[in-house]
Amino acid sequence: MSDESKVILLVEDNPDDVALTLRAFKRSHLMNPLVVARDGVEALDFLFARGAYAHRAEAELPTLIILDLKLPRLDGLGVLKAMRADPRTALLPAVILTSSKEEQDIVSGYKLGANSYVRKPVDFTEFLEAVKVLGIYWLALNQLPPRPASS
Repeated sequence: MSDESKVILLVEDNPDDVALTLRAFKRSHLMNPLVVARDGVEALDFLFARGAYAHRAEAELPTLIILDLKLPRLDGLGVLKAMRADPRTALLPAVILTSSKEEQDIVSGYKLGANSYVRKPVDFTEFLEAVKVLGIYWLALNQLPPRPASS
């Protein structure tokens, strides 16, 4: 799979964090396509080719999902639960990137199948570095599970 086909789904409602994430990937020379979903329902619509994303029915699933927890309409834990319940997305790498420091959020995230939980650094430089490291690890170093067979 080429880098161009390794799509990242960023599920984030804060426009400043979206901009910082895009900047961090660009600075890190990670040129993967990045799709932004602004809430949990939009994220699931993208993943399952529903609603505005129905045209994606035959499209490749993202290689990585970067998921905030505090989202409108459906929170990140709800997205994770729905992903893990569906065989098409059950094994997709999902990294929680959130400002939440609540221990219960960490426990719930891992119980629902998060592959990683990262607190968003407040400092700009630290945020850039965290996103860079996430991208390099999950897109270049990590061995992905096999894709489920088409039904």
